[in-house]
Order: sequence, then C-alpha cells, then structure tokens
Amino acid sequence: MRGAYLSYAAKRLTQAIVVILLTYVFTFVVVSILPGDPITNVLRDPQNGFTEDEIKAIVAAQGLDQPIPVQLWTSLSHFVTGDLGLSMRSNRPVTTLIAEVLPSTLILASAAFVIALLLAVTIGYGTQFLPKRFGQGLLRGLPSLFLSVPNFVIGLALIHIFGFQLGLFRVIAPNSFWATLFAAVALGIPVSARIAEVLIANLDNESEQEYAAVARGRGLGQMRLFAKHLLKPSSLPVVTVIALAIGELLGGSLITETVFGRTGIGSLVQRSVSTQDLPVLQAVVSLAAVVFVLVNLIADLVYPLLDPRVKLIGGPKYRPTTADDSSTATSQAVTS
Repeated sequence: MRGAYLSYAAKRLTQAIVVILLTYVFTFVVVSILPGDPITNVLRDPQNGFTEDEIKAIVAAQGLDQPIPVQLWTSLSHFVTGDLGLSMRSNRPVTTLIAEVLPSTLILASAAFVIALLLAVTIGYGTQFLPKRFGQGLLRGLPSLFLSVPNFVIGLALIHIFGFQLGLFRVIAPNSFWATLFAAVALGIPVSARIAEVLIANLDNESEQEYAAVARGRGLGQMRLFAKHLLKPSSLPVVTVIALAIGELLGGSLITETVFGRTGIGSLVQRSVSTQDLPVLQAVVSLAAVVFVLVNLIADLVYPLLDPRVKLIGGPKYRPTTADDSSTATSQAVTS
C-alpha cells in the first residue's frame, strides 16, 4: 500500500507541476496576443516623460523586442526561479509588491475558512440531532439562504450593525481584530453554504447505515457518534468542496477587501487592472493557479487517508475500491 501510495503521490505531483507551467504559458500567450501594446502605451504616457530613445532602451532591457517564444522562455525561466519581474508602474519587484499585501489576504482567507468550516459542521450536527420541529427545518434552509445573499451585502450589513451601530470596530482601522473578524465572517458565510450542503447530504446517508444503528444501540452519545462514526466517512466528498472553496475565498477576497477597505491581493489586482500593470497581473494569476492546484493536490492525496475503502491497487494504474469491491480487495490482500 505504501509503495502504491507513493507512486500515486509522485504521479499527481508531476501532473500538478505540468498544470502550473501550462497555466503560466497560457497567461503569457493571452497577454501577448492582446490588441495594442500596453507596455509601450504606459511608457509613452506623457505624464511619465520618457523620450523615444529611453522607451527603446527600456524595451530592450526588458527583452520585449525579442520574438514571443524567446520572451516566453525567458519569462518562464524567471518564474521557475521565483523572479516575477518588475512592475511597470512602480518599477519595483513584483515579488516585493505581493509580499507586502499577501499576509493581509492570507489572514483574511484563513479566518474565513475556519469560520466557514465551523459553521458548516455546526449546521450539519444540528440537522442530525436537533428535534425536527425545533430547528432541523431552519438549519437545512440556511445553506440556501447563505448562497442567495452576496458577500458584499453581508459585509455592508455587518459594517452598519457592528461598526456604526454598536461601535465594535472603526471603518478607518480595517486591520483591527474585530474588523478582520467581521470581514472573515462576510467572506466565510457563502463558502460555508457549499460545504454544509454536501456535508448534510452525506450525513443523512451515513446515519441510515447499519453501523450507525448499531452505535446508537450501544448507547453511544450524540457527540461521539457524530465525531467518530458519521463525520469521518462523510468528509470525503467535503474535501473536494473545500478544495474548490479555496478558489472562492481567493476570488471573494477582492470584493470583501474593497468593502472593508483592506489592503491585500484584491486591492493590488484592482490597481493593476486600472493601470494595465501586466507583470503584476500575470504574477497574481500564476500564483493563484499555484495555490489552487496545490490545494487540489492535497485533497487528492488525503482521499486514501480519510477513507479506508479507497484503495490504490493494480500497480501503476489506480482506481478507488468501493464497498462493492470489498470482497475482491480482501481476497487480493489475502493472496498477496
């Protein structure tokens, strides 16, 4: 099992690297075939005061006068080594610009993820053990409600109630603890809805299985039954949703940071779009692809560890072994 798992992990890691490189190439090609020349347009802005000779010197220094394949190879080589180029507006390294705003976005996204996960698990627990007429119907409707309300509406409501009415935080201090907490709540509520919907459906299915009935017959407590017998087998599809939710957190941070006045990746992207700072845009898109691919890679690697019914068998070819294949898998294990 260990050898098969390591081979599977190596294969998935190779695929992830290929996807990241192809994403960078695709982004570069799209930027290169855009109509016009945003780079020289920025340099020729009268406010910058560059002469034609200076513009030619800058273009040559950046290698922009080379053929597209040469530019692509140079850019890709720099990307692999962590060199994301220079911003056309500030003439500062893109890595420096991203490093200045990335901690704020990571704090916001991490807090929103924790809130979304806790909220989804709480809703899932309530739908299994609360009396139907005292909460189950309401709890099962919450995910649909959360999905129907945009996060910027939730953010504006939180600012009005807890910022202006109750005075828990000041809008002019967006990085304070309470401001960050409520921004994370606004970002995490819609994400929790997707996780809760999948979790509730799988909890309903697992609670009807025979092993759950046996556990109840042994007098197992609700919390222990939920945590030990229902949550773990229900978490496998949830892992996929969580991996997809990471992308939603990164995308939603743009709106949430704007609503709460935070400085992060979202504000950097907004500023780069308005100023046509292509190196920054390309770097942010590439890094977002790296994060998304790595999160999905982790999800793929966690599957066999969460559910013992998922087996990697058959040498270099891998397929999930479900409950229907259990007798076959058992006989193969005994034979080997």
